[in-house]
Amino acid sequence: RFICIYPAYLNNKKTIAEGRRIPIDKAVENPTSTEIQDVCAAVGFNVLLEKNKMYPREWNRDVQYRGRVRIQLKQDDGNPCLPQFPTRKSVMLYAAETIPKLKTRTQKMGGSDQSVQQGEGGKKGKGKKKK
Repeated sequence: RFICIYPAYLNNKKTIAEGRRIPIDKAVENPTSTEIQDVCAAVGFNVLLEKNKMYPREWNRDVQYRGRVRIQLKQDDGNPCLPQFPTRKSVMLYAAETIPKLKTRTQKMGGSDQSVQQGEGGKKGKGKKKK
């Protein structure tokens, strides 16, 4: 009893027609399949990452949009593997809630501030050259 979760299901940049499955206020900006895998494996799910699979409605073929995560939601007898996650939607909401708290996400935020400052410095240099 494995379920599939594609990054498009949790992406706040997508519309429902493009494949988002959770409310936009709970969705995450451009999640990756590895982030979904990390979050679900940490909580104790049996997780399988398929890197070369793609969401059929995804028109962009970039590497960051690739991947599918297979999660064992129920055991052979039909009981949930983890009682706090009885449905696939509960798993998706948990993943979307936890991905922004990952270390990789928080470090990226700090790094983007530095790149903005560097960009501003570059613009000032260009202005001086024009004069």
